[in-house]
Amino acid sequence: MSIKRRFLGPLIQLFKGLIFLTQGLVSLIIVLIIVSFIGISFDNETEFLPESAALKISPNGILVDQKTFISPIKKFLDESDTAAETSIFELIDAIDYAATDPRITSLVLQLDYLTSGSISKLEEVGEALMRFKSSGKPIVAIGDSYSQEQYYLASYADEIHLHPMGSVIIEGYGRYTIYLKEALDKLRIKVNVFRVGTYKDAIEPFTRSSMSEASRKHTSQWIHEIWNTYTTRVEGLRGLSKGSINDYANNLGKKLLKHQGNAAKLALDTGLIDKLSSRQEVMARLILLSGLADNGGYQHIDSSDYLKYIEQQSKPSGSKISMNQVALIVAKGVISEGDQPDGLIGSESLSKLLRQAREDDKIKAAVIRIDSPGGSAFASEVIRQEMVSLKNSGKPVVVSMGSVAASGGYWIAMGASEVWASPTTITGSIGVFGIIPTFEDTLQDLGVQSDGLGTTALSDIFQLSRPMSNHAKKIIQAGVDHTYSQFLAIVAEARNSSIEGVDLIAQGRVWTGKKALDLGLVDQLGSLAQSLDSAAKSANLDGYEILKLTRPLDFREKILQEIDGVNFGFLVGAFPEKWNPLSLTAKLKGFAKKLILMTELNDPRGIYLSCFECAE
Repeated sequence: MSIKRRFLGPLIQLFKGLIFLTQGLVSLIIVLIIVSFIGISFDNETEFLPESAALKISPNGILVDQKTFISPIKKFLDESDTAAETSIFELIDAIDYAATDPRITSLVLQLDYLTSGSISKLEEVGEALMRFKSSGKPIVAIGDSYSQEQYYLASYADEIHLHPMGSVIIEGYGRYTIYLKEALDKLRIKVNVFRVGTYKDAIEPFTRSSMSEASRKHTSQWIHEIWNTYTTRVEGLRGLSKGSINDYANNLGKKLLKHQGNAAKLALDTGLIDKLSSRQEVMARLILLSGLADNGGYQHIDSSDYLKYIEQQSKPSGSKISMNQVALIVAKGVISEGDQPDGLIGSESLSKLLRQAREDDKIKAAVIRIDSPGGSAFASEVIRQEMVSLKNSGKPVVVSMGSVAASGGYWIAMGASEVWASPTTITGSIGVFGIIPTFEDTLQDLGVQSDGLGTTALSDIFQLSRPMSNHAKKIIQAGVDHTYSQFLAIVAEARNSSIEGVDLIAQGRVWTGKKALDLGLVDQLGSLAQSLDSAAKSANLDGYEILKLTRPLDFREKILQEIDGVNFGFLVGAFPEKWNPLSLTAKLKGFAKKLILMTELNDPRGIYLSCFECAE
């Protein structure tokens, strides 16, 4: 049992219980209401696809490999702080299908609601846009303003329209950390740190007041590498001279002064955009391209509706199931023990999918898409062993790295037959750490003392109110050292290298996919589609069907998914404020949320393989 769970366990369980009871009451009420409207769901039909229309791509929130499962009730309770997500694979599927669909005349990028996306995810969507452009159909980007991520996708368009009151903000990439050592010293909190790896700087915020030179050196290397990818790509797509993007970002203040603060005119004059267009002018242009819709707008279909249409058309009734399937399994998020929902990697939930791929005779190969900064060392090894079992069954196992496959994420990848990464994937971070705070001095200042007795020298090892003994420190450091040695051995075996050779490029250091290829940490650079083709080729398949394996929802989750989209707001008015279950749950949530989050990292030994600086 980890120390923090022992210390906070009873309090956390109390609040979890209260939240579970109130959410259960809400679920029951909603189910009863939904029963009366159950017929409505059967009447929902996919939007009709016009004979001639534009495909509208309008990503919302964060670009992800896998959407986080959030129940409708949680969506309501977390409405103010839950980020929206858009699957890049759904966007890519829609774009690729539209490229050969004669009814799709053009593509519209409406990017105002995209909030963030790593460079590797932007590149994969960008590659799909390039394939669409090769069909000869135009791409038009529209936006009130463009952030750095929005502009990257817009740069693939044939036309970029910007509102006359808008701007293009390109600030570059940065890694800035809050350092807590002085605050912890003032609070008299002792932080006991255990680590292996010169560059394993996840612990530095607790032990330093500034970035170490080692951290500064290796962070500078990979961050400039991915920034160079951004600037080179955009300058090439827009026909700008080399160094134009850096000049724009570094001298934005001076350039704005010369343009009397008119950021939109500056973007036009520097060639970042093609036209300053009001919303009315944009609409006129889009109508000219795709025709006038009945509602007075331009003729188009949203990508989400288009995907539903594709699904209906591509799966006629009575179709045979392919005997040559390549399984696609997404492993996204922090790695934890047990069964975890989508958006987190659970040792048990992911292992079940890997076993399913091993036991299904129709599945001839598997691709594991990893997008994770790591987590529990124990859970990572459980998953890796399951991947090895799948590989040993004779089925090729290929890893496709997403934005991040570092530390525990890289540990998992070592169970594969072949490892693919994008040039801008963040990977490596082969190192181990542990952090245990103790509060004896803080409590002493408040007049609180800890005393007692135990039967062994370890009886007080989990007492955070007491200082850690040297004996306890040696035990934990030994565990960290052993885990690092195990990490090196696993990598050395998987990459046909020596432990000494791996140690030279390990030490917690972070690498881009491009550099990782040079160092022998990955086998190939390429997209998910290329890794799927590679898996099929390794299995000697002339043709194949992609089978997406996902964690099955339990009964409660299925019910909640079915009622997603119901307006919960009207339920609030059905109860007096004093005992409204939604109101009560929201109040409990506000206090308990931080405590519950502390249990997400649940390694049984309290030892983690995590790359905090790699997280998006």
